[in-house]
Amino acid sequence: MSSYDGGAGAGDVEETPLIDTSVAHPARVYDYWLGGKDNFAADREAGELALKAYPDLAQAVRSNRAFLARAVRYLTSEAGIRQFLDIGTGIPSASNTHEVAQLEAPDSRIVYVDNDPIVLTHARALLTSTRQGDCAYIQADLRDHDAIMAQAARTLDLGRPTALTLLAVLQFIPDAEDPYALVSGLMDALPPGSFLVISHPTDDFNPNRGESIQRYNERSADQATLRGQDETARFFEGLELVEPGVVPTAQWRPDSDLTASRPSGAWCGVARKP
Repeated sequence: MSSYDGGAGAGDVEETPLIDTSVAHPARVYDYWLGGKDNFAADREAGELALKAYPDLAQAVRSNRAFLARAVRYLTSEAGIRQFLDIGTGIPSASNTHEVAQLEAPDSRIVYVDNDPIVLTHARALLTSTRQGDCAYIQADLRDHDAIMAQAARTLDLGRPTALTLLAVLQFIPDAEDPYALVSGLMDALPPGSFLVISHPTDDFNPNRGESIQRYNERSADQATLRGQDETARFFEGLELVEPGVVPTAQWRPDSDLTASRPSGAWCGVARKP
């Protein structure tokens, strides 16, 4: 992930050139697994190699996306949250955070954050807010939480409860960089009543443990670290976990038995700051 290099709001998103399509890129590989069209040959090759080692991976990625929608619906309809800070946004797809939140609560305000120039080129699609709410995009790195909060305060009232969402992004922070301290620092900047939403890729559900991530890392510029249930649960220390706790993505408050039975490739959870 790159360092912070500026922010963009609804009226000033700039196109960022110089995107290397010859090397697999996480956002584009993820887009490929979701069935999107914003990917290139190198991304499809890396994605297919990972799928050979873990055939359920594409369905597991879709379970992660469905978890996002269920979590946002819970936060708006049951927890009364109206502000979202979505870090590690990725290429826009179906059921983006603002679409789900503003369908439930049109006055919701969303700030998207990503350090990826590929995502920046798609940011306009993320800035289609309702008239009652607001959306903004910040080009920044997860590690630069002071800069993120300063820019987010232009759109969000950080004195009010806010949901911080970190979906399928923390795997790109290696243990040596202490991802737990990064998440704790972000939550420290939010008031009581705020929520943390995390999904974290794991190999726990893959019969060929280690093989898919090895193939992915061999062809991707951004190396990923998979973590287990206990390691994922550690991100929520000091917070109040919402039932059912840290579970596979398909099993977090599923809307049907079919949803719950779908493959998962990540642990997830939602927790409240007391």
